[in-house]
Parts: sequence; C-alpha cells; structure tokens
Amino acid sequence: MSEQKRIPLVIMRGGTSKGIYIKENDLPTDPKERDELILRLFGSPDVRQIDGLAGADPLTSKLAIIGPPSRPDADVDYTFAQVSITDRVVDYKGNCGNISSGVGPFAIDESLVKAVEPVTRVRIHNTNTGKMLYAEVQVKDGKARVKGDCAIAGVPGTSAPILLDFASTAGAATGNVLPTGHPVDTLETSRGPIEVSIVDVANPCVFVRAKDVGMKGTETPDVIDGNKELLAYLEEIRSKCCAMIGMAKDPADATKHSPAFPMVAFVTEAADYVDFTSGKTIHKEDVDFVSRLMFMQVLHKTYAGTATACTGAAAKIKGTIVNQVIPHIDAIDTIRIGHPAGVIPVVAAVEGNEVKKSALVRTARRLMEGYALVPDED
Repeated sequence: MSEQKRIPLVIMRGGTSKGIYIKENDLPTDPKERDELILRLFGSPDVRQIDGLAGADPLTSKLAIIGPPSRPDADVDYTFAQVSITDRVVDYKGNCGNISSGVGPFAIDESLVKAVEPVTRVRIHNTNTGKMLYAEVQVKDGKARVKGDCAIAGVPGTSAPILLDFASTAGAATGNVLPTGHPVDTLETSRGPIEVSIVDVANPCVFVRAKDVGMKGTETPDVIDGNKELLAYLEEIRSKCCAMIGMAKDPADATKHSPAFPMVAFVTEAADYVDFTSGKTIHKEDVDFVSRLMFMQVLHKTYAGTATACTGAAAKIKGTIVNQVIPHIDAIDTIRIGHPAGVIPVVAAVEGNEVKKSALVRTARRLMEGYALVPDED
C-alpha cells in the first residue's frame, strides 16, 4: 500500500499571483480534514514551505477550489483560500482578483464550461462573498488561449487578455459599498487620530494618505518591509478597521483570524518613482495616483486584482481619500494606479454609491497539471 495520497490539481499563474487550482470533489468534505490537507499540500506552516508546493510568499500561497454551480445564474462555484505561511490558518474571508483571472481558463480547459470561440464568458460565483464576477476568456480549438499581446506590470512577456468585471461584487463582505456609511472616518490610533476610507468592492480595503503614516507613497518593497514600526502601525489600522466593520470581534482577533482582509493601502498624488523590478522610472504623467498596498502584513509587490477593483470604485466615490488625490477624476473612466512594479488600469463607473462597472484586464497561464503527493496519515 502506498504511503502517499495522489491529489489531482493544476498550478496556474493568475495575474501577478500564482496558486493551486483544484476541483471541489478532490478535497475532503469535512472542513477540518480539508484544511489539514490544504496545509500539507502547501507545506504550511513553514517560512520556506519547503515540503509543499507553495513559494514562501503570500502571492504564491493561494488556492482556488472550483466546483459545480450552486446557483442558476452561474457556470461554476469558486472558493478562494489564502494559506498562511507561518500559521495553521486557511483564510476564506475574501477573494483574490489575480487568482480569479485563472478560474475562467481553468473551467474551460477542464470542460466545466462549454468553450465558445472566439470569446467565452464565464459566470463565476465566488462563494467567499456570495457575489458574481464575470470573465471574458479568449478561446481557440476548445481551450483557453495563452498567446497574445497583452502585457501586465509584474509579469514578464505577453499573453492573451482576460477581462474581469467585479461590479456585481459591491458590498461583498459587509453588505455595503461604504461599510460605515461615510466616505471618510476618523480612527483613533496609537499615533493619534487618522482619517481612513473603508470601501467594499470585490474585497474591502482601507485607504489612508501616505503622508499620514509618515511615508511618501513611492517607496520600494524593501524600504516598506524593512520598516517594522510602519508595518506594525499599518496592521494596527487594518485590524481596528476590520473590527469596526464587523469582520472580527476585536483587533487581536482580526490579526489572528482575518490576516488577509480587509487590505490596507496608502495613497498619494501622481509622482515619479522607480519600478523596483526593472529600475525604470514610472513618470507621473503615466499614472493618475500612486498606491502601496499591504497584504498579509507585508507590501504587495504589485497590486491585488480585487484591490484594483475596489480602488477604482473608491476613486469614483466622492469624498473618499482616493477620490481626493486625483484632481481630474471626473474627467476619466480608466484610472491608472501606480504600484511598485508599474501601472495597472481599471475602468470604473459609479453613480452615487452604486458601482456600475469595475473591470480590469489580467492574463493567466497553466503552468503544471498532474498529481501532488501527500503523506497518508492512516
């Protein structure tokens, strides 16, 4: 008898993240057994994840579980999990936009959705939030296309574009686009009061001004991640906001049980800065504002897809901190966010507080398909 179980799965790059994509029926139905298997697959907890498939980075420690639809207006159900590197935690409290971009191609390639050329529209029910998102995937010979001329910052080369619209995910986690009812709230912190904007589209995000946390807003990942006082302060802000909007019972509970969501970002007006991946200058004329997004208590090296959708919507909601840093916001529909590795555009339209559109273009590619082996504990 074999001492290891064989688990069928696919490893895909989705946007600027990488994750394991697995069919729901190939995981245990018991939640505890399921999470134990997921942790074993990923090699968590271990800062190197050396005995698993993940890559020792929050952006590569992600899981997509794909199953048959549980509602009539969907083609597939999709559950996202952020797998902690350092703790025995599998976090299902939010979604990942980059990993979402791989769901449509996965569903098509696995024959879960009928392939329609030249573009297949995949209706995706995200079970984490109970919301729908829609992917438009280019198709050739019954499979999702890979080759194309779409380049996204943070990924080498080009690939076929995938359009993701998150408009229907407004209020995904809290039930309201503005969970507190206000475009700006004042939060009491260890450094005194600070203004925050909390917006819930795709995933809830907390926005603060870079200058209010002692930063320029154009810093590189090394500078931000090397500043332990800043990381602690941003987590204080994030965890307090998490409790404020009912996603945790208190800040300590937020850090322990909801480490990924909400995300927190600090923003500033358009400015020149250096792309840390290439050394090239991103000119202020090429962005509408600059943002640095925190994810799992470190800086996101690019920008999360769900945060992109949320940030685009926030930019269009009058009075939010994001809205305030873009003086020409009423004149544009495509908002260019300057992040550490380049620029990501998002098309956003908001009427009052109703999100009409929040769409971005991503790419995805299947990297490996086959079986993972995990020790049989029986």
